[in-house]
Amino acid sequence: MEQTIAATETKELITAEELLQHWQGHRRLTRRVIEAFPEKELFSYSIGGMRPFSELANEILDMAVPGVSGIVTGKWQTFDELMHVSGHQKAETKEELLAQWDDATEKMNALWPQIHPARFREHDKAFGMYEGTIQSFVFYFIDNEIHHRAQGYVYLRSLGVEPPQFWDRS
Repeated sequence: MEQTIAATETKELITAEELLQHWQGHRRLTRRVIEAFPEKELFSYSIGGMRPFSELANEILDMAVPGVSGIVTGKWQTFDELMHVSGHQKAETKEELLAQWDDATEKMNALWPQIHPARFREHDKAFGMYEGTIQSFVFYFIDNEIHHRAQGYVYLRSLGVEPPQFWDRS
C-alpha cells in the first residue's frame, strides 16, 4: 500500500544547519588538500591544461561567501564580477590562501543562520545567469568544490604526495 503525505505534513529530510555542516565538512577536507600541496606547486603545477590548484581554490572562494550572501539578500554579483572582483586579493602564498579560506568559513557561518528555511525552495537567478532553486545552488557549490578537490587529488598523487582520505571530513 502506497502512502501519501500532504505537503503540510512533510518533514525535512535535512535541516539547514545539517546542510551547512555537510558543506563545511567538505570545506575542511578541501582545506587539508590545500595544506598538503608543496608551496610552489600549489600556484604553478598543472596537468593537461587544467588550472593550478590555487586557482581552483580561488574559484571555490569566489562562489562560497558571494553565494551565501546572494542567498541571504537576493542580490547576486554577476559571473563577470566574480571573475574580476572576488572580494579578496589573490593569495600569493599557501599561508595567505589558508587565511582567506578560514575567513570565508567564518563569514559563511555568520551569514547562514539568516537564511529563512522556505528560501531553499525559492527560485532565483544566481550570479546573473543560473536559474534554479536555492537548494540547487547550494548543491552546485558543494559539487563544484568536490570536482575541483578531485583535481587537487590527481595533482597531489602525480607529485608523489598522499592526499587526505576523501571520506574524512572532520
